[in-house]
Amino acid sequence: MTSDFADALASGPLVLDGGLSNQLEAAGHDLGDALWSARLLAEDPEAITRAHLAYFEAGAEVAITSSYQATFEGFARRGIGRERAAELLALSVASAREAARRARTARPERALWVAASAGPYGAMLADGSEYRGRYGLGRGALERFHRPRLEVLAAARPDVLALETVPDTDEAAALLRAVRGLDVPAWLSYTVAGDRTRAGQPLDEAFALAADVDEVIAVGVNCCAPEDVSGAVETAARVTGKPVVAYPNSGETWDAKSRGWRGRSSYTAERVRDWRERGARLVGGCCRVGPETITSIARALPRE
Repeated sequence: MTSDFADALASGPLVLDGGLSNQLEAAGHDLGDALWSARLLAEDPEAITRAHLAYFEAGAEVAITSSYQATFEGFARRGIGRERAAELLALSVASAREAARRARTARPERALWVAASAGPYGAMLADGSEYRGRYGLGRGALERFHRPRLEVLAAARPDVLALETVPDTDEAAALLRAVRGLDVPAWLSYTVAGDRTRAGQPLDEAFALAADVDEVIAVGVNCCAPEDVSGAVETAARVTGKPVVAYPNSGETWDAKSRGWRGRSSYTAERVRDWRERGARLVGGCCRVGPETITSIARALPRE
């Protein structure tokens, strides 16, 4: 599949944004519910636009939308019907587009892109199961869960679909079937621990699922420790021959008992350059990676 975004990816590395939720929290928004940042699509979409804009201004070239935890099922639990839910999913793309428009007022020549996030089934459950996988559902059920949301996101015309934080190969296979025929390219990004998916499958087997899928223009990892990225990037590039996407967490760890982050960031510009040498073409951050780190990535990844 060819697209303007795929062409841009072929011409040089692209800088992704960082964690949308921590940027929203830094602005004073409470995200402590099951819808997470998607709640603001209904309550304060301007806040989401401003968060995207902060990352564009920091040097990001790709904004990942606030639809990670936005699902028909999740919205239904809040009393939001399917028609309104579809409008909110489309709004996630429109909000990122508006941020790009504002960012270009100062630099009209900038090429900026929007990736529509589709989080895993576990994100809808809001119980942390996206870091375990193996929900007890077959691939057919997972495909039926993902396809309607992907159809709505694709109709909103993002530049790419971000199939992200995928914990196991069953869900990856379902997503790969669900994106067929949508006429929007996609990337597939696993969350990993060491050299395996969160569900324990070897990464070479996991990435191989996407090797011959034309809709998938990049593969990689996100929402993992920076220390786990280099090997995963190398494996993804070797197994698929596709550009690689890498956007890990900061390296801090979440303490569920104290409900706070512990440790120090291990995300460095030196790591970014190493990922680039191993095949990464889309680099950004996930949890606890803010605009300052995105600026350092942009400096470490000049366009070729």
